[in-house]
Amino acid sequence: MEMITFFPAAGASSRMRGEDKLTREINGEALLLRQVRRAMAAGGPVWVSLPAADHPRAEVLDGLDVRQIIVADAQEGMAASLRALARTVPKGARVMVALPDMPEIDTADFTALRVASDAQPDMILRAASETGTPGHPVIFPADLVPGFATLTGDSGAKPILAQNKPRLRLHPLPGQRALTDLDSPEAWAAWDATRDT
Repeated sequence: MEMITFFPAAGASSRMRGEDKLTREINGEALLLRQVRRAMAAGGPVWVSLPAADHPRAEVLDGLDVRQIIVADAQEGMAASLRALARTVPKGARVMVALPDMPEIDTADFTALRVASDAQPDMILRAASETGTPGHPVIFPADLVPGFATLTGDSGAKPILAQNKPRLRLHPLPGQRALTDLDSPEAWAAWDATRDT
């Protein structure tokens, strides 16, 4: 059973006050490119949603074997990306939704989540902090993926998670990496400070 790693990367970076968080560089590499490469190294197809084919985010992925989904109504929020995915995903595929602004999720994490989902393919597998706080990525079993087509707004797949709580399993990752996202200049500054120490 195929599993697609999907990065919803069509958002506006509105909290960055004019800067694009996904093309901002870490050690000389754009954040989006960094995370996509890590997911690719864990195996399986990687898909990325983008706001336009000529967007700078598309340029940073140039030459990579990833499927790009253009989301015309991306301004609505993450649901637009998930709906676009639902229209194109192969029947029977599980989907790992991986937020592209989470810099601490590495190849080992992607691999561990894939292995855990292979053992329980009918369950929702959600990454968590080492103390059990739910975070991302989240793997959805194949039968729930068509439900992405009904999502609206910017709350992602929260309605699907709420409707299927008995099927949810948490998979703790080390530290806070399942919770760390860089969606504002302040978040970047705080994260950079931890790296400097």
